Amino acid sequence: MKKRILLTGGAGAVGFETLKELIHRNDLYETIVLAKNSKKHHKLLKKYEDRARVFYGDIRDKKTTDAIAKNIDFVIHLAAVIPPLADAEPELTEQVNIGGTTNLIESTEKFSPEAFFLYSSSVAVYGDRLSNPWIKVGDKVKASPGDEYAKTKIKAEKIIEASSLNWGIFRLTAVMHPHQKFDPLMFHMPLETKMEICTTRDTAYALVQAIENSGRLNKKIFNLSGGEKCRVTYRDFLGTCLTNSGLGKNAFPDAAFAKAGFHCGYYKDSHELNDILGFQRDSIDDYYFHFKNGLGKTKPILASIFRPVIIRYFLHKSDPYRRFA
Repeated sequence: MKKRILLTGGAGAVGFETLKELIHRNDLYETIVLAKNSKKHHKLLKKYEDRARVFYGDIRDKKTTDAIAKNIDFVIHLAAVIPPLADAEPELTEQVNIGGTTNLIESTEKFSPEAFFLYSSSVAVYGDRLSNPWIKVGDKVKASPGDEYAKTKIKAEKIIEASSLNWGIFRLTAVMHPHQKFDPLMFHMPLETKMEICTTRDTAYALVQAIENSGRLNKKIFNLSGGEKCRVTYRDFLGTCLTNSGLGKNAFPDAAFAKAGFHCGYYKDSHELNDILGFQRDSIDDYYFHFKNGLGKTKPILASIFRPVIIRYFLHKSDPYRRFA
């Protein structure tokens, strides 16, 4: 008999990759997906509706979570409001990240009490680690000032730990998609920040691998990241991506970037989850390769032509640069 897997946030960057990984294993799993009811998500998920049962709804609605949580064997809970929206709308972030998680926990406890609940937390819970970049589970969790997303992740972890379910928590690093777009949020991270990225492909693989390894994950917290071969400074990472995009390595001045108050670092213990799930396949160079290929030939040429306009636009969105100027 197939295991019934509930995936929330199935139209997000990580969620969509996870859905594809689950569908790839359709002989093992019956997948139930929750996605926000929007035209964009309907369009994205339409071609998968014959291979997964897709619910379009709001995790803040208890009737919705009751409907999707019946007879489930394993929950992969990814639905969340993330930055920059999370910081701009803290009330919404609280409602979705805390209220929605509480709804899902309660519904699962009621209708699928034997299910395993896997929660995607974040490196953001460790706060600013610029001066102490080596992170491990057990380190103090403390959100950076103004980081509403991190605050909700810390609260949600406590809700899950207090539940009657079997659970596991993965604190995800900076997860990078090959079609990652530049966003003004990039200016919030100091250039000397240490990063240990993980690709969406490897992250999704880890989440699905967890299904058959829940016994080794139960009631434990793990850091999820790409490992040593995915370590880089933010300055080098951004410079390479900017070069590949056609804007040039030094497109933005140092004054455009924050000096503190963000998160990320190197995971000292990222090997521990990989020893169980075997998901660390991509390197930082693999990511650069797929990022560059995803741009195609036209976008970098256009970016180089309109470089002054693009740079001016983003600098206008940089809070540190506006203060500096």
